[in-house]
Amino acid sequence: MTISQLSRKNVQSLTPYQSARRLGGSGDVWLNANEYALSPNFDLTDRTFNRYPEPQPQAVIEGYATYAGVAPENVLVSRGGDESIELIIRAFCEPTDSVLYCPPTYGMYSVSAETCGIVLKTVPLTADFQLNLTEIERNLDGVKVVFVCSPNNPTGTLVKRSDLLKLLQITAGKAIVVVDEAYIDFCPQATMVNELPNYPHLAIIRTLSKAFALAGLRCGFTLANAELINVLQKVIAPYPLPVPVADIATQALSAQGIEQVKQRVEEVLTLRADLQKNLENLPLVEKVFESDGNYLLVKFQDGPKVFKALWEQGIILRDQHKALGLANCIRITVGTKEENARVVEAIGEVRVI
Repeated sequence: MTISQLSRKNVQSLTPYQSARRLGGSGDVWLNANEYALSPNFDLTDRTFNRYPEPQPQAVIEGYATYAGVAPENVLVSRGGDESIELIIRAFCEPTDSVLYCPPTYGMYSVSAETCGIVLKTVPLTADFQLNLTEIERNLDGVKVVFVCSPNNPTGTLVKRSDLLKLLQITAGKAIVVVDEAYIDFCPQATMVNELPNYPHLAIIRTLSKAFALAGLRCGFTLANAELINVLQKVIAPYPLPVPVADIATQALSAQGIEQVKQRVEEVLTLRADLQKNLENLPLVEKVFESDGNYLLVKFQDGPKVFKALWEQGIILRDQHKALGLANCIRITVGTKEENARVVEAIGEVRVI
């Protein structure tokens, strides 16, 4: 028996998440992972490397609690938002339970569920990328966790607040509702944080990867009521955050760091508006979808050809052609002014026969 055959059956059949780095590419314009274009600079202030770190670094917890407008007991810090997804599944799902999510959306919900051996239920988004509440309610039997991404990746769509509240109402006492707010810093008015006191089964995922420009740090958060946080504390690794990560995260969450985040958000929103306008003027573009994130979903006459043409020029975008309902679509991260101009110019030079 081979090593592969010794692995769990569900792992043998698992298709891993195709992250931007896993997909590769060779270029100098990287607009495929929704990262901020430039790196902030931090110097380490804590060099206590011979000791294990705090299980939940107090300075990081308090800093993010202040930023998010919650109490420290409502915050759990993890290795990126991805660990939060898996923690919730591991903590709440029995082998006989199901996870429900709504494609097209972030792929790690399904990968994490499959890795844990949990059955997946899918209820596709509507044509305008909103929740199909009727179908969700019809499929809730046996569902223990529901994942919703808002703003949604890759569509950029904000899920209607009224629909999220309805979802919370129909799942009360039955399932955990996870609202992934990885991109909420670009539209903070839409957060569900103020609903935490009303819904004990609500969990919110956050990250420092986007507006904080710290994707390489791998620092994420779960915001929830204290009872839910305590459940997750039972299954999280003993020391999830290395000392250097906690050090830099603490600095990023300082008053000065938060001010820099606000400046980045303003910059990205301005650049996004300009990029959308310039893309809409191109003959190959059929539609640029409205976005509340740091990226745009664009539908082309021939998406795969555009993607390939730019890939060969070293402009790396994210192909969404095979995603449910997204034929001929490409997701484009908002880059610098110069990077955005190169993208628009390169697309303008593509010829589709």
